Formats: sequence, C-alpha cells, structure tokens
Amino acid sequence: MAKKQIILRKITPVLVYGRPLLVFAGMICAMAVMLTRNYSIYLTGTLLLFTSMIFDLVDGWFSERFSPNPTFAELADLIMDRVVYSIVFPLVSVGMMWRLLFVSPAHSRLELLHAIFVLIICVTVLVRNNFAHFMRGFASRYGQEPELRELTRLRTIVAAPLGLLLYVHAFYVPFSGETSTLYTTITRLGNLPLRNLFIVEILFLIINFGSIAGYCRKYGTYCLDEICLDDNLLRRRILSVFPNALTSMNAIMGLLAVFFAYQGKMTESYLLLIGAAVFDKLDGAMARKLGLTEPLPGVVSKGYITFGGLMDDIADGISFCIAPAWIFYISLSHHQSLDIRSLPLNTVAIVYALAGIMRLIYFTLDKNAIPGLFKGLPTPAAALFVTSPLVIIAHIATGELEWSRQIGFFTFGLFIFTSILMNFYPVKYLHMGRFMDRNPWFTWITLTLLIIFVFTPWFGYLVFILMLLYILSPAVSWKIDPQTAAREGRK
Repeated sequence: MAKKQIILRKITPVLVYGRPLLVFAGMICAMAVMLTRNYSIYLTGTLLLFTSMIFDLVDGWFSERFSPNPTFAELADLIMDRVVYSIVFPLVSVGMMWRLLFVSPAHSRLELLHAIFVLIICVTVLVRNNFAHFMRGFASRYGQEPELRELTRLRTIVAAPLGLLLYVHAFYVPFSGETSTLYTTITRLGNLPLRNLFIVEILFLIINFGSIAGYCRKYGTYCLDEICLDDNLLRRRILSVFPNALTSMNAIMGLLAVFFAYQGKMTESYLLLIGAAVFDKLDGAMARKLGLTEPLPGVVSKGYITFGGLMDDIADGISFCIAPAWIFYISLSHHQSLDIRSLPLNTVAIVYALAGIMRLIYFTLDKNAIPGLFKGLPTPAAALFVTSPLVIIAHIATGELEWSRQIGFFTFGLFIFTSILMNFYPVKYLHMGRFMDRNPWFTWITLTLLIIFVFTPWFGYLVFILMLLYILSPAVSWKIDPQTAAREGRK
C-alpha cells in the first residue's frame, strides 16, 4: 500500500473520532468564558468548534474512500454526530441566557424571544437525533438498510455551521483594547443582526421537522408491526397521529408567521409560510404512504369527509387563508403612505380569507377530482404568491416611498385577483410537491436560490418570480398526463 494511502487511512479515524474531543474542549472554554469573560478563551473555543465543523464536513468523504470498513465508519459518524450535537446545542442554549444576563442586561424583548427560540431548536435537535436512532434500529431488525435522504444530508450540512454561529453569538465577549484581525472577524459574526440568525434557525428547524417526518414515512410501518400485531384498527389509529402532528405543525407555522409579521420580520414570516407549505405537503404524502387515505378492507366508506381531512382543511385555512390575509392587513395598515393606509384593507383581507376557505370546501367536496392536478389555484401557492410583494415592501428603503407605494397598490389588487384565481376551477395546476419529488434537480436549484437570496434585499423579487411562473404554468402543464402528475417519486 502506498505511503500516501496509509497516511490518508490514518487521518480518517482522527476526523471521525476527533470531533467530540474538540467540541468538549470548546465546552470547557465556554464555561471558562462565563466565569472569567476572557476574550482569549472565547477565541480559543471558537477555533476549536471551527475545526470540529471542518472535520464534520469532510469526514464522510474520507470514510467512503479511505476507511477499511466504510459501513462501520458511517455508523461511527452517525454516533459522533449525536454526541457532538448533544453537547453543542444545549451549550449554546445556556450561552444565550448567559448573554442576556451578563452581556446584554438591557436586552430587548426580541433578544429574549431569540434565546427562547434557540432553546426550542435545542430540544428539537435532541428529539430528532433520538427518534432517528430509534427508527433506524427498527429498520435494521427488518433487514432495511438506512439511507441518507436529501433532508438528512441537508441537515448535516447546516447543523455544524449553525452550531458554530450560535456559539460565536452566545459567548461573545466585548473587548475594547487592541485585537487581532481574526478576533475582529469573529466579533462581527458574534454581533450579527438577530434577523439573519432567525432566518438560518427557522430553516434549520424546518429541516429537522422534515427529517422526522421522513423517518416516520419510511420506517414507521416496521414499528407498528411490533406494536399492533394484527389489529388493523389500532394500527390505523396510531398511524393517524403522525400526519395529524404534521398538520398541527402546519397551523403552528401559519400562526408564527403572523407573529413575526407583527414584529416587522417579513422575510422570517414568509419562510414560516414556506414551512407551513412543506408540512402540508408532508402530511398528505405520509397519509398516502401509510395507507390512511383508503378505507380498511371490508369497511365501506361513509363519505368524503374524514377527521384527518377536516383537520388538514382547518390547518390550511389558518396558514394559507387567514394568516396571509392577516399579514396583508398588518403590513399595509402600517405603510408609510396615507393612500395605502386609507384603502379598504380589512375588507380585502376578509374577502381573501373567505375565498380561500371556499376553495378548501370545494376541494374537500369535489367528487370528480383529477389525480395529480388541482382545479383552481391551490391555497398554499396562493398564500406564497400574494405575500411575496409584502417581503419586497419590507426591504424597500425609507427614501423610496413612491416605489413602495406602487408595490402597495399592486399587492392590494393582487389579493383580489388571487381570490378569484383560487376559485376559477377550469384552470388546472400541477401538484408542486409531487413535481419536486419527481425532479430532484428542480428542488435543489430552487433551494439553492432561496438560500442565496434570503440574506439579500432581492429575496422578495425572487419568490415573486418563482410563484408567478407557477401561476402561469397551466399554459404548459395542461399537456402532462394526470397519471404522471400523480406520481410522488421518480420511476
């Protein structure tokens, strides 16, 4: 074996097993910072976590190519991930509270909200890690090899940088003396606006919940084989908890979007609406995957309305009908221009919400549904379409009043137009979630664009253009066979 190959094989275990040691040392530094507020220790801890992040991003590549036992190396990497995240995220959660008490004693309510939000992220990460381990264990007993799906890969890519970013922010130590360029750079990260931190954290939270849903969808049936034996009714009742939980998350995301809109955080509010749309897609896909959309063998269906379907409609009504209308009223009722504020905003908001609810009722009662296609504009797409100009308004500079005023009038008309479009049933729209499942390249391109633009003032323009393309898509998609449109994955 070549000398270079031997060296690379020796580097692999260092990368895989060295991360917990680096993170543990970073935790010791963090505790020392809380006791001494020494900026040198803060810098040392940051560099340790930065090294751990680099190891995390490259260890998988080394394991695949230079490990004598790639399967064992992959398993070890998963365990190391759990150990590292179990240290980092509780640590930064404590650090956020410490920062409020000792670095920012005159903290604002938004800073307190951010610290609580980091605690929620910490709990979500730990729950997701243990849940994933539990589900993989059941899968392996049935000879099912666990596989890394897109959401799991994406979560791994995002988790380590986010942990480092939160560490830098939480344990930031002000220092007024002469410092190095490295420390100056790090302190800029430590003082990032909360808006930027919220954006990354919301994306990470959505990815974690999506990952949990993915594990339920793929491995949930193995667990139920052990629990339910041959009791199909009990099996169905347990299975229904999972899509119903995702449906509840859909509604919660919509309410959180309204809350962030009240705080003037329109980009974060829009991301939460995207999260609601993701959960809306996942709950339906999971219900179909688990067979909950079909009646039990030998049981005659009594009607079209089920508890799960009714709960889904209520969640959609909150997130995609009431929440956008509410956000519209919040945003434009505080507009700089008196002309915009004097418009009948409450009337249009009510009309939009009622039009969306009518669309949901029609969708539920329609006895001649077309597989894979929607009659009229679906409410999630409508919500993302009409709120995108509000993101543009939020980023328009104070001096550009005329442009903001024109966008305000445009948004007012857009809500009326979209209310009609949702209930214009001759126009057929593709199921966007299934289209993205069949075309992963489209998913990754869209996701990459969103991540790039979300930190810029052009985010609103991007999402408006993307949604406008979907609004115009029936001009092309009418040629697609409904059976092809109904497929949820590649074949």
